[in-house]
Amino acid sequence: MHLYGTGGVNERGHLEIGGVDTIELIEQFGTPLYVYDVELIRERARGFKRTFEELGISAQVAYASKAFSSIAMIQLAEQEGLSLDVVSAGELYTAIKANFPTERIHFHGNNKSDEELHMALDHDIGCIVVDNFSELTLLEEICTNREQKVKILLRVTPGIEAHTHDYILTGQEDSKFGFDLINGQAEAALRQALQSEFLEVLGLHCHIGSQIFQTTGFLLAAQKIIGKLNDWHGSLGFQPKVLNLGGGFGIRYTQEDDPLPASRYVEEIVREVQNLIADSDLVMPEIWIEPGRSLVGDAGVTLYKVGSEKEVPNVRKYIAVDGGMSDNIRPALYEAKYDAILANRPLDPVEETVSIAGKCCESGDMLIWDLPLPKAGRGDVLAVFCTGAYGYSMSNNYNRIPRPAVVFAENGEARLVIKRETYEDLIHLDLALHEAAVVTKE
Repeated sequence: MHLYGTGGVNERGHLEIGGVDTIELIEQFGTPLYVYDVELIRERARGFKRTFEELGISAQVAYASKAFSSIAMIQLAEQEGLSLDVVSAGELYTAIKANFPTERIHFHGNNKSDEELHMALDHDIGCIVVDNFSELTLLEEICTNREQKVKILLRVTPGIEAHTHDYILTGQEDSKFGFDLINGQAEAALRQALQSEFLEVLGLHCHIGSQIFQTTGFLLAAQKIIGKLNDWHGSLGFQPKVLNLGGGFGIRYTQEDDPLPASRYVEEIVREVQNLIADSDLVMPEIWIEPGRSLVGDAGVTLYKVGSEKEVPNVRKYIAVDGGMSDNIRPALYEAKYDAILANRPLDPVEETVSIAGKCCESGDMLIWDLPLPKAGRGDVLAVFCTGAYGYSMSNNYNRIPRPAVVFAENGEARLVIKRETYEDLIHLDLALHEAAVVTKE
């Protein structure tokens, strides 16, 4: 049994998180239930920031809110002095409602709409990360019409293939994201942006992928980008103020994973950038990073009640829980792996190997294959670890299943930060057939 952060077993023999008994939590809030270890999130945020400070580097640590966005989570990020990445108007709206300082918001995305760009400009956000030529032209037109200046980064793809799943690989040449660094697109974009009266180019951004366990990809990306920046300093006189090397730092989901400490990623990235800058004509830029999963991933646990079971003789035993791909689609989407224990009996000896099935009407709704557990039955509570990133944020209402509640646990106290959806919530946008407006062509 591998416990994370403040996780432990209390005197009642129950799993506790943040000093709060998980069984008491489900009695109060029901299941499925996402529980976040707030102290662990704070520890991770402070660790990233402290490493930059100890190295004497000017930096921004921006929480990639796509991992988990809610008003309370954004306010927690603000408490820890983080910046914030958003990738949609919805995430930006959440940040605004959380009263997050807009000058520390960075807007990402490969297909920002006119409305989203206007919204970003209306709120004077700190930076827009421009992803392609059509966006660059559109943003320039909007800013010209508004006579409003905005700071931008140009997202580039450095041609680096990180060791990760194809669906979360983003830095290679064949990607929907960014200007290609090798074929001349990035230089053309930079020339266009530098000619604009209203676009202030801070520097470049890249993100090579997610759930990365090695620093090699980050170092290679830094080498390629700084090499180009040095060339452009000579040909265009461009001196970057910011170099954003993205996120993607891996976490431990199961014993198969062996991530580096967060400080190690930062230290090696900083040292490489410092060495490269020292050998160039450039001035040391501010370094930005964008941790998401590595801030909240292993701080989250999902609690389920065990329901039915099915034994296939000489093949497999299935145990079903009251959630599944509606609250954690990652196993179905890209075969993500998880570990779990019985929260009400974590110290009981293992007696069997079972596979954890979700309740959605899909054969692919499997949360965990071949999980060693004590003998489990209806009413037991399964705790699945490391669901803090892309659990709630990718949750859905397939089979009209309401999304779970979210609780923050810290210092022996639990705070409900997202209410459980009700059945009424599921239909509140529906219109009865006789109420539906008839649209006719003239």
